Amino acid sequence: MLVHQNADEWFAITAEPLSIGDAYDWAVRSDCGAVVVFSGTVRDHAVEGNDIRTGVQFLDYEAYEEEVIPRFKAIAVEARQRWSTLGRVALLHRVGRIELNESSVVAVVSAPHRPEAFAAARFMIDALKSTAPIWKHETWDGGSDWGTRASSLTDVSVVPTVEGSGI
Repeated sequence: MLVHQNADEWFAITAEPLSIGDAYDWAVRSDCGAVVVFSGTVRDHAVEGNDIRTGVQFLDYEAYEEEVIPRFKAIAVEARQRWSTLGRVALLHRVGRIELNESSVVAVVSAPHRPEAFAAARFMIDALKSTAPIWKHETWDGGSDWGTRASSLTDVSVVPTVEGSGI
């Protein structure tokens, strides 16, 4: 397990189950009226274009662990540049075998208001998916292979902000 935590940042790559409640509780601050929690859970199928994998049984995540925390920190720096009022930010990801319905990734953001909290949380999970060296291997009825959305890693500065994500 690799962890970086201070008063306003919490980043981890771990084989242990992720506690969404603990992440939420940690993110609450008296000056922040919004906390957005995103939890990515293992589902029973994968779809990418015409490639449909039904009966997914579990996922197995691998990571270049020494590089994950620095990437998570870079995501937080970029998020704070885009939304200067953010309170606390957390990115937590599991490695190893993860069963159906378990959380594999958690992104948490607190901010004074909901628009920036929603937008920053969306940015952080999108940035994690495209910049962190973490790979998903799927096992389904009849086979196993790497995740259907595997792609080359990009720089966090080019991850777009999704307009209208601040409800």
